[in-house]
Amino acid sequence: MHVKMILPALTEAHSPFWRPIKYSLFPPLGLATLAGYLREDDLVTIQDEHVESLDLEDTPDLVVIQVYITSAYRAYALADYYRQKGAHVALGGLHVTSLPDEAARHADTIFIGPGEDTWPAFLSDFRAGNPAPVYRSHQRTLAGLPPVRRDLIKRHLYLVPNSLVVSRGCPYACDFCYKEAFFHGGKSFYTQTVDAALAEIERLPGRHLYFLDDHLFGDPRFATALFAGMQGMGRLWQAAGTVQAVLKPGLLEQAVASGLRSLFIGFETLNPRNLTAQHKYHNLNRDYNAAIRRLHDLGVMVNGSFVFGMDDDDESVFDRTVAWAIEQGIETATFHILTPYPGTVLQQKLLREQRIMSTHWERYDTRHAVYQPAGMSPATLEAGYWRAYHEFYRWDAIVKAAWTKPGWGERLRHIAYTGGWKKFEPLWDGIIRMRQVAHLLPLLESLLDGAGNPANRVLSGNKVSDTAGSTPQPDA
Repeated sequence: MHVKMILPALTEAHSPFWRPIKYSLFPPLGLATLAGYLREDDLVTIQDEHVESLDLEDTPDLVVIQVYITSAYRAYALADYYRQKGAHVALGGLHVTSLPDEAARHADTIFIGPGEDTWPAFLSDFRAGNPAPVYRSHQRTLAGLPPVRRDLIKRHLYLVPNSLVVSRGCPYACDFCYKEAFFHGGKSFYTQTVDAALAEIERLPGRHLYFLDDHLFGDPRFATALFAGMQGMGRLWQAAGTVQAVLKPGLLEQAVASGLRSLFIGFETLNPRNLTAQHKYHNLNRDYNAAIRRLHDLGVMVNGSFVFGMDDDDESVFDRTVAWAIEQGIETATFHILTPYPGTVLQQKLLREQRIMSTHWERYDTRHAVYQPAGMSPATLEAGYWRAYHEFYRWDAIVKAAWTKPGWGERLRHIAYTGGWKKFEPLWDGIIRMRQVAHLLPLLESLLDGAGNPANRVLSGNKVSDTAGSTPQPDA
């Protein structure tokens, strides 16, 4: 059969205010994973509207669309279009799970929760001619997951084509987290076998990897075995983790020994009252400064994530947060406006308090205030968000942060990396338009490999090596 898989563009990806490079980082790994369940004689195409124009003249038998909140309206329009053409349309993803009744109006079949158990069941029913309208995930396992169909990914269109996910979910449940509802009704955190994860890594060409797991360190036993298996592969990789994981003795050293060069960390807020209110208990009583020092001492660059607009925030939160991040020498920062995603505990709280001002999903991009903050006006919150980005990425701020590093090599690399990420938009845009973004991967790898450092420190026993670098997570 002819199967078309679509990742519709997020609304902000087509706005003149957003950065095209952030939408050219990672390919649609979820769709490529589902494609692995299809037969060899099926005709399968994957189209990512962030990096290519959609071909809408085709006549597939089955159309599969992954739906995020700010792409929902575009996804529904595409779904309606293909249903009119006679295709069977299936919708899945975070937004579909959060609002299944809304999504069902535009689909023949919807998927609620992860698809490892429901997608094969649907394919069997579809081939037999009796697909169900709803498939709800209950069994949570990655055992027997087929290889990702990376042959369907257009690698040349992405800066980081070697992205992978070896676990699902997160062991924690913060009130504002969108993914908690996605895993409702079953395990909310589970991993592949170590052997399967290592086999997937072996299939990837080149040196550079990016783990898109919500928390790669979430199961220390799995992480320890994975890092041990990766030693000697010569890989350079980035991932996301927590302050708690960074401070755990031994685990971070093992990660660096296997190639860790950057870590995305959700600091979220410097205010413990906010952490308590959002039930982000694993950040409470953790020394953020010590965590950053530990990462930098091991040569790992930091991309810190921060959320503005929690109930204990006032107008001073923006300047205080930015000043702290610069003083700590954080290489890149990602700022967000607190957003009450459908299905979250946060949304339910704000609904009870009648503080939600908009349910127009295109505004749920963490850049708009869609609720009434407790300590400031919505306009002040949005202005502070933009000011935080402007102030953190000023040249004088970049230089000041670089000068927290001990040597000239680290300082120059910080300036080159942070400045290059945010200060050369016309260059990035031109490279993307010429579809040459993948050609910058060797430059990225050289930064990750510690080019320009006064010494390449390698972990050996208790000896620490100077290894640094960071690929930012998508930001504004």
